[in-house]
Amino acid sequence: MGRHGWNSGARRWRLTALLGVGAAALALVVTLLNTLPGDGGSTAGTTRDGDKVHGTPVTPPDTPQPAVGWGFTHTQFSADEGSDAAVERAEGLLEKQSLPQNQHIMGWGAGNPEPSKGRYDFSEMDRRIDFIRKSGGTPTVTLCCSPDWMKGGKSGTTDWSQSALETAPDRAHYKDFAALAATVAKRYPDVRHFIVWNEFKGFWNDSEARWDYEGYTELYNLVYKALKKVDKDIMVGGPYLVMDSFDPRQTENASTTLKGTWGAMDQRVLDAFDYWNKNKAGADFVVVDGSSYTNDDDMLPNEFAATDKLTAVGKWVREQTHDLPLWWAEYYVEPADGNDDRKGWSETHRAAVQAAGMIAMVKGGASSGFYWNPEEEKGTDCAGCLWTPTDSAGGGKELPMYGLVSRFSKEFPPGTTYRTVAIAADDVPNVRVLATDKTVLVINILDRSISAKVDGKRFEMGAYEVKWLTR
Repeated sequence: MGRHGWNSGARRWRLTALLGVGAAALALVVTLLNTLPGDGGSTAGTTRDGDKVHGTPVTPPDTPQPAVGWGFTHTQFSADEGSDAAVERAEGLLEKQSLPQNQHIMGWGAGNPEPSKGRYDFSEMDRRIDFIRKSGGTPTVTLCCSPDWMKGGKSGTTDWSQSALETAPDRAHYKDFAALAATVAKRYPDVRHFIVWNEFKGFWNDSEARWDYEGYTELYNLVYKALKKVDKDIMVGGPYLVMDSFDPRQTENASTTLKGTWGAMDQRVLDAFDYWNKNKAGADFVVVDGSSYTNDDDMLPNEFAATDKLTAVGKWVREQTHDLPLWWAEYYVEPADGNDDRKGWSETHRAAVQAAGMIAMVKGGASSGFYWNPEEEKGTDCAGCLWTPTDSAGGGKELPMYGLVSRFSKEFPPGTTYRTVAIAADDVPNVRVLATDKTVLVINILDRSISAKVDGKRFEMGAYEVKWLTR
């Protein structure tokens, strides 16, 4: 089977959600159907024993911890397929530093896990989990999206159009989705962390122009209970809301309390979060995603200062949840173009702003985050990717973003104690810094060389340089 799903992040989804029913209807005109053989009820390629343990699970820790650290999400294309030499090279790269690796159960590289009720096809999901195991990663699973028969489609068929993939299960099938989640947990017993759904996809209340937080929370609670029934030690989190913000001058739907020079939060998002938080059956960690820029792609007052939003949002979420471990399932600091690509910055510029964003998340209380890896299927150039595409024997080579994510994961794992370091007064506006007893991360936020003095050391930094110091 081929790669499935949309390789997009938060921005494309937000546009779809807010355009509503009209855009969804238009999208159906370009629907692409991937139909199993037969008349729509075929069970070819499926099995009833979906909950049979797959492969050789990695022995999980006796008591899993709710924070996993800093890693990445597999998207439509990844290193589980391609040239053997390239795949092995990527695996070897990842084996050097164990990273949390996240995979969705349907879409973003995984096929339909349950094409017909009670009939399963985990072939592509199995391959991704095998890759995570072999490369030494900590596996996490995002429980999205849902089979067609749970949302009004035909049993035995799969509509891979964006509008169909981003449709939530019908309420009558919430329990079926929870049962699917339990099946996934039984199949991969070494997966100890599950995120429920993705960005409230399909949970938009058109009549009231707000999020359908009641529907999402009902689904979340059923999934939470189903997973805990499989194993009480499984870690579950949500709500994976997109933390949208507006230009500071906008007043409609803008929060009057959670705001800054970066903008003002969308109050409808905060209301949805508040409802889930007060009515959830439980949570071992809390999950959000979002961008440093506004919903109009404005980076206020600039791309580095805009990352302060991630700190403000993190602090607000931790206050509401009484300091539950905070995960960022996705985070974006570079606006996308009309094709949802982020290719407008140099790799040096991109890495510097990403590093500033990660520092901002830590300062907001986050202990885990997943870089949305925009991997390409072919070629040698891959803006913002972790490694070069694995289609050819020369692929699977480390790219600058992998160096940043892996080093950040190594130096700042969950439970890290952070320290304050001295910065020369003249250098304060020019650098962003994060430090422990052993390491200092320094970022030059200017597009020119500087001479900086940090932690008592004077050194030169190139434009947008990211520098690691040993204390």
